[in-house]
Amino acid sequence: MNDTIFTLLTQRALTKSVYELKLQGDTSGITRPGQFVNLRIDGLYLRRPLSVCDLEGGVLTLIYKLVGKGTEALSRMRPGDRIPLLTGLGNGYDLSLAGERPLLIGGGVGVPPLYLLAKRLREEGRPVSAVLGFNTAAEIFYEAEFKAQGCEVTVATVDGSCGVKGFVTDALPAEYSHVYCCGPEPMLRAVYRRIETGGSFSFEKRMGCGFGACMGCSCKTITGYKRICREGPVLQREEILWED
Repeated sequence: MNDTIFTLLTQRALTKSVYELKLQGDTSGITRPGQFVNLRIDGLYLRRPLSVCDLEGGVLTLIYKLVGKGTEALSRMRPGDRIPLLTGLGNGYDLSLAGERPLLIGGGVGVPPLYLLAKRLREEGRPVSAVLGFNTAAEIFYEAEFKAQGCEVTVATVDGSCGVKGFVTDALPAEYSHVYCCGPEPMLRAVYRRIETGGSFSFEKRMGCGFGACMGCSCKTITGYKRICREGPVLQREEILWED
């Protein structure tokens, strides 16, 4: 696969450790919410996979959390810098599964890919509920952006400093037709056990190539092994096998 060169337009801090990037470039390879891109950062061997948060008129929005050398280097980039990306990776979310009242559940930096999904579902005229989970009020981001799309938004914080006290599973609405979910694996497992409808779960795994060649992110499902970067990152509830 060949890199597509994007130009950094803006970068801003959403919280103390979470940043938003807006990049200009060829976004034609991105066809579904829930797909991701793989950034090449000078001086680092492995690329950094980031989920697509938004897409509008050739402007790509990405959100990331400072966790190591790669994201620290990314945070130092400035408008005008050029960033090589592999785009349109992964399978993404299937909007045809949404039903009449889709529910979106995101935890921490699992929130971003759900934003473009919410946008597309609202464009189809569907009512969308979103439950966004964070540890504390200081970590909340994109609540207003989801509300601006016309979503019914509930925030849950573990320490109770904002919204519902507890986890996302403590803030589920009474009715929903299908669940779209993204976040840390313990959260995904808890949601899996709690819901009774179909669900689309986006998983995170350490990746090497990001497009299925190295097999480094394979996981076992009821139909055999699947690569999170290629056949995933979105798996359907009925095919998931949890590792003990």
